[in-house]
Amino acid sequence: MPHYLALGEMPAKKHTLFSTSRGEECFEEFIGEEGFSSTGSLLYHTRVPSSLVDSRPWDLGATTTKENRPLLPHHYRLHDLVPDDDEPRDAVRDRVLVLGNSDVNIRYVSANTASPLYSNAVGDEVVFVESGSATLQTVFGEVEVRQGDNVVIPRVTIHRWVPGDDGPLRLYCVEAAGHINPPAKYLSRFGQFLEGSPLTERDLRTPTAILLAPEDQADDDTEVYVKHRGDDGVTGSVVVYDHHPFDVVGWDGQLYPYAFNYRDFAPVTGQLIQPPPTYQILEGDGFVVCNFVPRMLEYHPRAIKVPYYHSNVDSDEVMFYFAGETAAREGSGIRDGSVSLHPAGYTHGPGRKAYLESVNHTESKETAFMVDTFRPLRLADAVAGCEDTRYPWTWSGRGPLGGSPAEATAG
Repeated sequence: MPHYLALGEMPAKKHTLFSTSRGEECFEEFIGEEGFSSTGSLLYHTRVPSSLVDSRPWDLGATTTKENRPLLPHHYRLHDLVPDDDEPRDAVRDRVLVLGNSDVNIRYVSANTASPLYSNAVGDEVVFVESGSATLQTVFGEVEVRQGDNVVIPRVTIHRWVPGDDGPLRLYCVEAAGHINPPAKYLSRFGQFLEGSPLTERDLRTPTAILLAPEDQADDDTEVYVKHRGDDGVTGSVVVYDHHPFDVVGWDGQLYPYAFNYRDFAPVTGQLIQPPPTYQILEGDGFVVCNFVPRMLEYHPRAIKVPYYHSNVDSDEVMFYFAGETAAREGSGIRDGSVSLHPAGYTHGPGRKAYLESVNHTESKETAFMVDTFRPLRLADAVAGCEDTRYPWTWSGRGPLGGSPAEATAG
């Protein structure tokens, strides 16, 4: 994180014995990146944080994938993944894998009930809130999140999602194999956001008051669902502590969860359309994240106002649409909850009509959450049933061997 925070009680000096103002003995825990050589925070617990009493496997569900061969763009309608019923679903155990590689997995969930405690020990997460609201309860405190938020959760942070009462909590979850940070190009060498950055510290919502478990639960055996590294990538376990992990009375450092809303992102605009890196909000090992947001349109009299055709030779491009169809893909079937994959090696861009008519646009219709990966993404078997198989042919209007899109998907 770019700046230092401190909450609650802690000793004046690190690594010294400490008791709270109520006389409770405390146990110091360091959560840090790159061993002890990078960003971290120190947390002070009233129980021994390593006191396990049990552990068992956690089945992460369907995780099989296939390569994108033959090479094609893809369109998935993620709202079709969730049945229209009242079956309880939470934001941790009911995530469905959409796309993935060794650097990042993209999952989707629609939750209507509180999740169990959860910790991702593989990497950081950025979770985009498509709809609904929630309280993110963590060992660092609470963060209130709402529609349009990008929620960044550091590796191993124990937390839970508690949905609000304003409908299903739809989350688009980007799970890294490493760390996620603001782009280095926005930061000074000391970690402060630079003048001219489209984000600043004022846009970030950080944990508020310390969150303690109710006294009658403080010493109960408590389960934490953990994703961790296994022989074949990501696996899961349920570990049980002899106390509730929400026993932190104070912490300080520069590693903690935070949120910011896409509406607070201020992209650079100009006479002519700017390239996608202008909209970058975060970067991870092997991928970047962008928020495409409403903007002032370009003002050259002949300016193209939708993204021009491009071959991103180093990246697979994944767009998640949460505000309906964009101008660039008008008529393609894109809608709320759609995900498009445009792989490296494939030239992609707007429809012909959208390109030619964009010069007449007077309002922005480009709103989406994008992940670009530098390794090819594999297609999850779990989402095959919600794929729009006509999508690859929406630029030409023809299917394989000259047939229509409908003929291409028949049978």
